[in-house]
Amino acid sequence: MTEHDTTSGERATATGLSRRGALCLAGAALGSGLAAPTVVQAAATIEWKMVTSWQKDLPGPGVTAQRICDRIGLLSGGRMRVRLYAAGELVPALGVFDAVSSGTAQIGHSASFFWQGKMPAAVFFTAIPFGLLPQEHITWIEQGSGQALWDELYAPFGIKPVMAGNTGVQMGGWFARPVETLDDLRGLKIRMPGLGGEVLRRLGATPVSLAPGEIFPALQSGLIDATEFLGPWSDRAMGFHKVTKLYYAPGFHEPNGTGEALLNKTALEGLPEDLRAIVLEACQAENARALAESEWMNAVSLKALRTEDGVEIRFYPSAVLDAMRTTSAEVLAEFADKDPLSRKVYDSFRAALQRLAPWSDVSVRRYLIARDGG
Repeated sequence: MTEHDTTSGERATATGLSRRGALCLAGAALGSGLAAPTVVQAAATIEWKMVTSWQKDLPGPGVTAQRICDRIGLLSGGRMRVRLYAAGELVPALGVFDAVSSGTAQIGHSASFFWQGKMPAAVFFTAIPFGLLPQEHITWIEQGSGQALWDELYAPFGIKPVMAGNTGVQMGGWFARPVETLDDLRGLKIRMPGLGGEVLRRLGATPVSLAPGEIFPALQSGLIDATEFLGPWSDRAMGFHKVTKLYYAPGFHEPNGTGEALLNKTALEGLPEDLRAIVLEACQAENARALAESEWMNAVSLKALRTEDGVEIRFYPSAVLDAMRTTSAEVLAEFADKDPLSRKVYDSFRAALQRLAPWSDVSVRRYLIARDGG
């Protein structure tokens, strides 16, 4: 027998043994009542919709919303995909809350002060006039009773709210005419949501409610005389400097810019435990990321507004700020009595402010004075 014949014979023998072995194993399995193994099917990708109050890729909140979607997909290894719908694509900018509550979308990205008409206390979870700074606000939510009260506020609507980004300290706004005395506020039509708008109303202005995408045409056409939005980065992208060159500070009405993710509770609780954690982590990660990005880009954009766009940075006169502060205290005191939950939120917020303010004074404020040689 040649080497070739030997090899062929060995292969034939091995093949025969393999076939006989396989038949024996199959027979044994059937004889013992064991089911044949089945092919495991890959789980279908979970598809979610995110609706937002922002134009697509708007510097600041629009960018944040897209990053949350991308991060969920990445951390889940593709098991979950979130498609972002900018304002007006699936629901209007101010329809985000209702869309998530009803299940039209599983997640939304917006700002809580837009829902003041549904729940007065919602404004505290974005910002209130002369309230907490970004780091102080995060501390209230995470270390104080802020998150528990936020959950309680949204629970009747089937929504779980979480912090999801921050645009930092806001600017005071863009004005067609200088603000030199309180008289300059009287009759002024200004886009300013939240309690800041109510403060200006009591000082003689006429606050107007507009979704972000409606602001520029209203300012350009003269429908409004002034507007606030966010900070230099987002405001420059909105093009307000093309209409007026007067940009005021400080943003008394919004010393903080917390963005919120609204999660449909049924959809969230229907996820496997690891995916629930991924969704929450993706939102949480945006707090530090977005705030750092906003701080940097606001500084870059402020310089560009001054040096390239000819914008003049002005500051509210002391007498105007004093009136704003006094009126804000009156508004907040009345606001707290709107309903029992508003009182609880107000008391919690005030307690946090009173606890944190002394530390902010001896740490942040005193350091800034020392650093600047003041």
